[in-house]
Amino acid sequence: MAYDVVVLGSGPGGYVAAIRASQLGFKTAIIEKESLGGICLNWGCIPTKALLKSAQVFEYIKHSKDYGIEASGTADFSAVIKRSRGVADKMSKGVTFLMKKNKIDVIMGFGKLKAKGQIEVKAADGKTQTVEAKHIILATGGRSRELPSLKIDGKKIIGYREAMVLPQQPKSMIVVGSGAIGVEFGYFYATLGTKVTIVEFMDRIVPVEDEEISKELAKNFKKNGIEIMTSAEVTSVDTGGNGVKAKVKTKEGEVTLEADVVLSAVGVSANIEGIGLEELGVKTEKGKITVDKYYKTNVQGVYAIGDCVPGQALAHVASKEGIICVESIAYSEKKYNHQPEALDYGNVPGCTYCTPEIASVGLTEKQAKDAGYEIKVGKFPLSAAGKASAAGHNEGFIKVIFDAKYGEWLGTHMIGYNVTEMIAETVVARKLETTYHEVLDSIHPHPTMSENIKEAIEVAYGEAIHI
Repeated sequence: MAYDVVVLGSGPGGYVAAIRASQLGFKTAIIEKESLGGICLNWGCIPTKALLKSAQVFEYIKHSKDYGIEASGTADFSAVIKRSRGVADKMSKGVTFLMKKNKIDVIMGFGKLKAKGQIEVKAADGKTQTVEAKHIILATGGRSRELPSLKIDGKKIIGYREAMVLPQQPKSMIVVGSGAIGVEFGYFYATLGTKVTIVEFMDRIVPVEDEEISKELAKNFKKNGIEIMTSAEVTSVDTGGNGVKAKVKTKEGEVTLEADVVLSAVGVSANIEGIGLEELGVKTEKGKITVDKYYKTNVQGVYAIGDCVPGQALAHVASKEGIICVESIAYSEKKYNHQPEALDYGNVPGCTYCTPEIASVGLTEKQAKDAGYEIKVGKFPLSAAGKASAAGHNEGFIKVIFDAKYGEWLGTHMIGYNVTEMIAETVVARKLETTYHEVLDSIHPHPTMSENIKEAIEVAYGEAIHI
């Protein structure tokens, strides 16, 4: 079985790379140990959004009187989980269709680098086969990171996979970590009635976001009954009783929290063990595969993309890395007419899908100041936005940051209703090196949420109309 390109892993990095390779005329195969679509489609991006949508619908029902509607209902936890799994299954079947459409061979099993240009694939029944390829792309993804004091047992100490398919809703939960995974699950379970406590090691939740975003989300979460402990560390967890007892070290001293279950949401570890890196001498550093800007490893013919390489562990990043990697290979073989542009990791959008949503790209206010920029900052409250008020979601704001000297758009940070659908405007504008006056000269439709980006820019330049 010989191919031009073989991709190890079928997540949003792997399957996209395989499709692009096939489009460019390469004989392509993809190796997957579990389900097509990888973690994102089966256990991450897609099913979590289905869970969050159920929580939002339930929230609407609880507040239906605010919309002039009399409605009541209860959340059927098992039905919510079942719907989420159905959405994931449908999307995974969609990837199966795309593989057939693009004439990509799918080889099920655990793949391991065997020798130069060779991967050994072990199927579920124990049978092995060797697949040969001129170019091998590693897209093995990641998994829940484990802390020494927080070993996941799948029952009382769980990761995101278990959190999506719990047999019954816990009455109480401790969420350790407040990145996207932590706050999304925290919101989901709290909305359905679980008592949630979030424990964050840093001094604020969603610590990678702009400080004002963190404050706004914390205020909203506390208002909705979610307890938040920052500058706090779980030092040990006792799972001996019916539930769990977690010892938490804080600035004020040690406290003990009790709950039914602990969700570990402290980040992602790359899946690089057991795939033959050592046998071929593929270099790694700090648990990630070392690559150049076109995702070549130090070993000829071996490439790596997605969560197993340095950079943001995001589905859309993995997809773009896969495309750049394959196009670069095609360029070197004269199957593509130009060398692709390297990915600008400074212009990658991040989205968090709790309620209120968070979306951001570029520099935070602190980062811009630390970088030496003289800046103009505009902040438009969604309480002044017509569409937000009509939707019953006027919490949050849009914040934009510009370089005062040249008008460069340095960053955008948003929290509120539907903001994840709006961040692409900033990404494209920054890519095109658009200045503030060009955005202000572009008509934004009214009433929409997206027009509030323009409103924030008006604030930054002293031209605000609506506040």
